[in-house]
Order: sequence, then structure tokens, then C-alpha cells
Amino acid sequence: MSISLTPDQERFIQTKLEAGKYRSAEELLEIALRLLDEYDRADAEWIEDVREKIDQAIAASDHTAPVDGETFVNQILERFQQTH
Repeated sequence: MSISLTPDQERFIQTKLEAGKYRSAEELLEIALRLLDEYDRADAEWIEDVREKIDQAIAASDHTAPVDGETFVNQILERFQQTH
């Protein structure tokens, strides 16, 4: 595979190499790809966690009496004021 880099990307890589922390552009790319993979996995886990919480909230709402918006906001404000 051949990759074309922008001048900014080339300068970025060169700056990192000149700092001496990395031995080669290949090493730097390997680390970047590993971090991208970790980021993607963490993002997927976060999405799944949010979906689970939404499902739990929907299930809980099936067993809770409806509340109008003003009452709901006032209850939240009261809880907030109790914690501060």
C-alpha cells in the first residue's frame, strides 16, 4: 500500500522523529493505528452503554406515572438544590 501525506502530516511526523521518541515513521504509524483502534472500541462501548441506559430509562418509565414538563423540571431543580 502506498500512502500520500500532506505537507502538514509530513512535518508532523518529521517533528516527532526529530524529538527522538520514535525510531521510524513506521513505528509512529503503528502507534497511531493502535490508538485509533482503541478509540474506536471505546466509542463503540460508550454507544452501547448509552443504549443500555436509554433502554433502562424506557423500561422504568413504563412503571412510572406521567409527569408534566414543568413538574419534572421543578423536581430536578429541587434535587439539585438539595445536593448543594
